[in-house]
Amino acid sequence: MSITTISSREFNQDTSSAKKAACQGPVIITDRGKPAHVLLSIEDYQKLTGVNASIVDLLMMPEAADIEFETERAVITHRPVDLS
Repeated sequence: MSITTISSREFNQDTSSAKKAACQGPVIITDRGKPAHVLLSIEDYQKLTGVNASIVDLLMMPEAADIEFETERAVITHRPVDLS
């Protein structure tokens, strides 16, 4: 994945080149030399936001395998019901 940087002027003059570059990786668009915007392909955006993730992918959480998790046993006590 390559990161491309272009000025806002270049972006306005040649949008199609910026879109083609976004297929290879993020395109940073600068305003007066400072990063102002990022152009991503829809696939990269969906990976980043998890929009198309399945419930199985979301529940798998491979990064959580190293987390130690212990719970205490829950104690449930019954109370009399007040039907008045």
